[in-house]
Amino acid sequence: MHPEAPLASHRFEALGTSCAIFAVGAPAARLCEAESWVHALGERLTRFSSSSELSRLNASCGKWTATSVEMDALLRASLDAFEMSGGLVNIGVLPAVLATGYTRTLSEGPTAAQLESAQPIPALPEVLEVRHGAARLRPGAGLDLGGIAKGWMADRLCDWLGPNALANIGGDLMAKGSGPRDEGWPVGLGGETLMLRDQGAATSSVRRRRWGGLHHLIDPRTGAPSRSGLADVSVVATSGLEAEVVAKTALLLGPELAPVYCAGHSLAWWLGREQ
Repeated sequence: MHPEAPLASHRFEALGTSCAIFAVGAPAARLCEAESWVHALGERLTRFSSSSELSRLNASCGKWTATSVEMDALLRASLDAFEMSGGLVNIGVLPAVLATGYTRTLSEGPTAAQLESAQPIPALPEVLEVRHGAARLRPGAGLDLGGIAKGWMADRLCDWLGPNALANIGGDLMAKGSGPRDEGWPVGLGGETLMLRDQGAATSSVRRRRWGGLHHLIDPRTGAPSRSGLADVSVVATSGLEAEVVAKTALLLGPELAPVYCAGHSLAWWLGREQ
């Protein structure tokens, strides 16, 4: 470790998950400010509060609704993710998520599932329009930013913390610079420790957030929880957001197609099959 540039670290709970941020040479106060930013933005992006910015958009009934700079960026990133994933990463899955019973935080417990009416999710560009400072959502549609928000936030945090930093938001992370010992940032992935430099990583999994045989990861082709045969996928890519998109796409593709997709879109990957 550089004696003239000590490593600052900070761990906290936010967005219903565990977060950790590290920065070489940054004052501790800056990391505390970063935590405050995560909490504040999380309150605006949650679907569990009727007063959040996301909930207001979901309830807008087809009207153009003003969006913040951050929401605008996230919606545009989500449209890009839809294209990159061939439609498999689709934030328009909220109605299907609610049908599984995931209507409130899991700490409060799920409600009754209603999967009988499950059907394919419409393509995101068909239900979401975005223009500068505003968005319009087709009536009946609903957005859940989920992992897209976590990967995007990890990338933004690294840019803000400095040239040598790591931000991990619930497993979606970005590692920027050469790390505390000029060897890269050590990150555990797929049972191994990798040294990342200017790279992101993410894991998409159906092992967590499970209840009554169901889970939160919706396959937009069916509108029901994924049954691809993969339980989790971890990847390394050029950013936290890209890693999140690739990992989720690969998991939904299943064990036969996931390796081909990962080979073309990631720097490293690991697949875990369902037992």
